Amino acid sequence: MSNQIQVLLVKYWGIKAPLLWVFLLGVVMCWGCKKADENIKPIEYKGPTSETYNQVTIYSDSAQMKLKLSAPVEQQLQNGDIIYSKGMYITFYEEGKPTTIITAKFGRYDKVKDQYVARNDVVVKNIVKNEQLNTEELFWERQKQSIFTDKFVRITSTEEVVTGVGLTAKQDFSDYTLKQFSGSFLLKQ
Repeated sequence: MSNQIQVLLVKYWGIKAPLLWVFLLGVVMCWGCKKADENIKPIEYKGPTSETYNQVTIYSDSAQMKLKLSAPVEQQLQNGDIIYSKGMYITFYEEGKPTTIITAKFGRYDKVKDQYVARNDVVVKNIVKNEQLNTEELFWERQKQSIFTDKFVRITSTEEVVTGVGLTAKQDFSDYTLKQFSGSFLLKQ
């Protein structure tokens, strides 16, 4: 910097040359940072909004318990969906007595479809008829009171084992229809 400029800066503003360079460098850096900030878009969080442990939800009608849904972990998402990452257990009741139990290692509630899905080692036990359904994926529509799957199923009763692909049933597993029957064999006691 020339001596005349240095003299003017010191005389009128009291600024010395090294301070001027630091000031100008700071202005340039701040201007550059501001440009970078304008290009950064905020990251939208899509994880759970809440997490509840040892969750129990009871549905009743006319002061009679109809079903109990319990889970070790329940995660509520922003869109209203619910995830049961550690499994879910649904017990259906008739006249105060349990009739059917659905268990799975993973569950999810889809709010848009108003539908539950159970995955990974899904077991449906009809206590009244002493029957058990095993599959890897099962959908439950609470409003329609039905369960269904397009996966392989095995139904075990005290007398026989029936296998097939695809199933539609009442939610209490009291009545069911197989889409593709693949086999049946009798059990000897």
